[in-house]
Amino acid sequence: MDILEKCNLCNRNCLVNRYKQVGYCKQTNEIRIAKATLTYFEEPCISNEKGSGTIFFSGCNMGCIYCQNIDISKKNFGKNISSERLANIMLELESKGAININLVTPTPHIMGIIEAIKLAKSKGFNIPIIYNTGTYDTVESIKMLDGLIDVYLPDLKYYDNNLAIKYSNAKNYFENATLVIKEMYRQVGKPQFNKLGNITRGVIVRHLMLPTQLHDSCKILKYLYDTYQDNIYISIMNQYTVIYPLKYKELNHSVKKHDYDKLILYAISLGIKNAYTQLDNTNSTDFIPNFDLEGV
Repeated sequence: MDILEKCNLCNRNCLVNRYKQVGYCKQTNEIRIAKATLTYFEEPCISNEKGSGTIFFSGCNMGCIYCQNIDISKKNFGKNISSERLANIMLELESKGAININLVTPTPHIMGIIEAIKLAKSKGFNIPIIYNTGTYDTVESIKMLDGLIDVYLPDLKYYDNNLAIKYSNAKNYFENATLVIKEMYRQVGKPQFNKLGNITRGVIVRHLMLPTQLHDSCKILKYLYDTYQDNIYISIMNQYTVIYPLKYKELNHSVKKHDYDKLILYAISLGIKNAYTQLDNTNSTDFIPNFDLEGV
């Protein structure tokens, strides 16, 4: 049976027939993307100097009320394309010098992505593919990607599931996300880099610190280090940006510098070595892409 006829690609488990209706992610059976371009503001090993070939997919199976990419995650801006066109976009980005292909919010489009990757490889595509997700996937969906994805870039947003429900409408987020990350690590193992310092294989877990949530962030770092030691990289992010007024007052301001500094000191105290941190002034709308169908 075609999975899209009873879709359970993510932890929402909508079970809708996406050929006839849409579920939580608002996506049909077609691939929909909003932009495909070289980006330079990812972790150094992902973008480096030449840039990451980033493909922004429309729709999202998360429900983060503070989402920076609201135009594609909630408003569904984008254009429907075929798997063959997606494969050609990957090849075009490679020809422009991209050091990898970075699939952003890919979960609703897994089936089309699998087909596109196979098509691109049959045409000579030969750079790493990064799966960049909010990590509300299912383990079964990630297993379908085994052998096709080189680098996993999952979020681990919350330790406290009450926060996950409050801010992202995501029940059992931590339990689900940690099982998904475990499967990702099983597939790709310890990070590997080429001679230029570009990551070619492995897992980088991103954690975006939220205002007033230092305690939750510390728990996430402790879990990741207790579980994986330095066999993964952790990207500790302070770039939370207020885009529009939110109903929760604590989310209407940026992360305080002293809280982020405390989190970094805590990471050091745990013994974490393989981590990326961010400088000040990253909470700017200048870093939010302009979704304009470039490269589509």
